[in-house]
Amino acid sequence: MAAPAPPAKCSEAELAAALADVPELCHLLENDSYLKPFATDFQRRYKKFNHTLSNIGENEGGIDKFSRGYESFGVHRCADGGIYCKEWAPGAEGVFLTGEFSGWNPFSYPYKKLDYGKWELYIPPKQNKFVMVPHGSKLKVVITSKSGEILYRISPWAKYVVRESSNVNYDWIHWDPDHPYKFKHSRPKKPRSLRIYESHVGISSHEGKIASYKHFTCNVLPRIKDLGYNCIQLMAIMEHAYYASFGYQVTSFFAASSRYGTPEELKELVDTAHSMGIIVLLDVVHSHASKNAEDGLNMFDGTDSCYFHSGPRGTHKLWDSKLFAYSSWEVLRFLLSNIRWWLEEYCFDGFRFDGVTSMLYHHHGVGESFSGDYNEYFGLHVDEDALVYLMLANHLTHTLYPESITIAEDVSGMPALCSPISQGGGGFDYRLAMAIPDKWIQLLKEYKDEDWNMGNIVHTLTNRRHLEKCIAYAESHDQALVGDKTLAFWLMDAEMYTNMSVLAPFTPVVDRGIQLHKMIRLITHALGGEGYLNFMGNEFGHPEWLDFPRKGNNESYHYARRQFHLADDDLLRYKLLNNFDRAMNRLEERHGWLSAPQAYVSEKHEGNKIITFERANLLFIFNFHPSKSFTDYRVGTALPGKFKIALDSDAAEYGGHQRLDHNTDFFSEPFAHNGRHYSLLVYIPNRVALILQNVDLPN
Repeated sequence: MAAPAPPAKCSEAELAAALADVPELCHLLENDSYLKPFATDFQRRYKKFNHTLSNIGENEGGIDKFSRGYESFGVHRCADGGIYCKEWAPGAEGVFLTGEFSGWNPFSYPYKKLDYGKWELYIPPKQNKFVMVPHGSKLKVVITSKSGEILYRISPWAKYVVRESSNVNYDWIHWDPDHPYKFKHSRPKKPRSLRIYESHVGISSHEGKIASYKHFTCNVLPRIKDLGYNCIQLMAIMEHAYYASFGYQVTSFFAASSRYGTPEELKELVDTAHSMGIIVLLDVVHSHASKNAEDGLNMFDGTDSCYFHSGPRGTHKLWDSKLFAYSSWEVLRFLLSNIRWWLEEYCFDGFRFDGVTSMLYHHHGVGESFSGDYNEYFGLHVDEDALVYLMLANHLTHTLYPESITIAEDVSGMPALCSPISQGGGGFDYRLAMAIPDKWIQLLKEYKDEDWNMGNIVHTLTNRRHLEKCIAYAESHDQALVGDKTLAFWLMDAEMYTNMSVLAPFTPVVDRGIQLHKMIRLITHALGGEGYLNFMGNEFGHPEWLDFPRKGNNESYHYARRQFHLADDDLLRYKLLNNFDRAMNRLEERHGWLSAPQAYVSEKHEGNKIITFERANLLFIFNFHPSKSFTDYRVGTALPGKFKIALDSDAAEYGGHQRLDHNTDFFSEPFAHNGRHYSLLVYIPNRVALILQNVDLPN
């Protein structure tokens, strides 16, 4: 972090009061004394969280009951065959249920008005307990507004919605199968090291079409397992009417996207991943919602103030979407129930929360550079209602499933976001290290290889808050989208189409691209955080960009796919990058550098373009020089003994030039170097990454 500017002081009495109110605030302030002047901010946030939690306890019987809204809201079959329905529509004049079961008569089944804007309806069964609303039938909620309009809406609690090819809007389908999917496998234990494969089901086929849950389960899960990833982050699962939104304009929060298949098929996907020892995180979007009204949440009750802030505050101008009113009691019920729904109904193992920066600040991060000045993270510009919601969501997630994982997508670097709630923090387990991919893109776009600054690379990879864990990544889906380029494309560009055959000699462009692709990913993996993320296909240098069908590309699916077959072709060099990714992950699994303390960097030599560091008792050596190799290069280490090569990016199976003898033994001697008590001599070819293992230590 940048050095924070001196803030207004917090008095001794105020500090003492904050320490008394927040159980473990002392630990946070011990780890970062620069936060002491903001102790009252942490006190206020924690008290607001605690007050909300207490109110939920007093008025709803606790957060456990409060977060089960999906058990009563929406449409439910009763034991007697009747149907119970409930909605929150405070701005409605009347509420009705209609559908195929009623011949679409809009007013034959009126809801009864309750307190606090709630409405309920009970439809008794027909004779012999015949279900009035059968599984698979279409429904609509009819709202009569105070202005006299008749509005046809999808319940915010709908569990399944589909769009028929000829329709513009989605239809609400009552999902109540006679034989719902039963999970066969228990949740895997929380990994000590998190290696995430960021995935999108719809683009997971090489064909120009929307792939299915079944396809992903049968064809992609085995690849993920083979590559050594232990976590999948599933994007675009919450139903979104606009496919090209990448799932970030959600219309139905409780519905798994039907464009890939049925809810039961998604459950099978998660269950199968669990059987492989892979945990599954949901990319949850609670930062905003689609502005769609007919098949979304917007204007559900005929007003703009139902689930969202009224007026301009309820609209995100850049995203053209709606913003939740996090202080609203029923909005809290809706969002917390949504968290629980995905955990319990689909057995997800946690969440990556999208758009956290937008939630945390009233300015939504728009136009803000976030220099690291601590005053940027405290004050009236912070939306503490949203922050308290995130604390509640983390509290609920970790209370229900202590092994669950939550990740914050926050570009601002808010202090304590990933500290425990008991310290006044946000309660997340990890945050995304979003500066790292930007740094790699900047280097590839703006600098010659010989001008890369080793110190700046190391600073970017290690610049994170102590005891707040980060997910490092060289690139994610953001870099793959049209308008940007993947690392492989920045490195090799058009030559990826013509010069990736192993039958042809390396061209300078492809040689450079393949070597740097491996080095960038390994140094990010080893030095950049406490977890690692890769977007599907990028592990083997997937060519081209990602572009969903839209008017601008004539609704083409050509770029909305992943060409995994390229990595299976023995005659193409993509397989070599795929091999390296697998080896990198499997070595981490054995040695656990992601769960080890942060690395000790012993060298960052600008002239030689050498970076060396130690982590998890492994010695990492990187030579980024475009042309210079070094014989008998002295490298410092904390460990005495014999070393062997554990991973060599120059090996033939990874597309290297085989310049190192893997039978070589390296012996460290008591010769102090770069702050380490021991050192050894190594041959380091140009554009090579090496990992040396001390074989005198137990694995």
